[in-house]
Amino acid sequence: MRGFLYLLGFLMITTVAFAGHPLATDDAGTSGKGKGQVEIGVSFFEDKDDADEAITMKAKGGEIAIGFAVGVLEMMDVVMGVPYVWYFVDENGVRVEKANGLSDISFDVKWCLFEKDGWVLALKPGVSLPSGDEDNGLGAGRADWRIFFIGTKEFEPAALHVNVGCLRNENKTDERLNLWHASLAAEVEVVRRLKLMANICVERSPEKGSDNHPSFALGGISYDVSERVTIDAGVKIGLTDPADDVAYLTGITVKF
Repeated sequence: MRGFLYLLGFLMITTVAFAGHPLATDDAGTSGKGKGQVEIGVSFFEDKDDADEAITMKAKGGEIAIGFAVGVLEMMDVVMGVPYVWYFVDENGVRVEKANGLSDISFDVKWCLFEKDGWVLALKPGVSLPSGDEDNGLGAGRADWRIFFIGTKEFEPAALHVNVGCLRNENKTDERLNLWHASLAAEVEVVRRLKLMANICVERSPEKGSDNHPSFALGGISYDVSERVTIDAGVKIGLTDPADDVAYLTGITVKF
């Protein structure tokens, strides 16, 4: 059971703390002073684990995450993420656990440090508030913080993004306190307004004593309906046991 709660925590970290849906890797760009965007992302995950020869655990669930980003300066955005999570856990076909509710709300500041010749570098510190119920795996139970270094290289019609960061995982569930994250994403505009995306991510397992770190690969697509509205979809496949087996993502971004 605890393994599935770790899984949920990883799901929330990689969907709420970042932008550019359906990617889990953020880009280094900012909105510009007085501009911003609202992003609504929906994901559905499935996972199966054979605890031993006699016990099979299956989990299904999802998340609706709403992200708000506003440019307070030309090179600085303030970002807020509000996630709602639900899940069900079955043991040998019998429902043994379920929960739904608000998860931990996040606040981040993305500060663009450098921009020249297609290179963009940014720093993104953030905090999460304990608004989710930790007893049901919906939150950490304590405020935590993180800081990420973001790099983007643009070369039309493609772009590469890399994120490297550390997270202080304050919690009440006996998880590791110090986590790290590394991810790489690529996107290319194959036709006007239509982009294909790929993403790979690995993060230190929050389970104490575990060297089997959750990682996944993601493929996605986005389409600019207009200059202000973008829709997207993606599929995420777990590469290691701690990550969810598969997750399906879709979302919409509205710029203002």
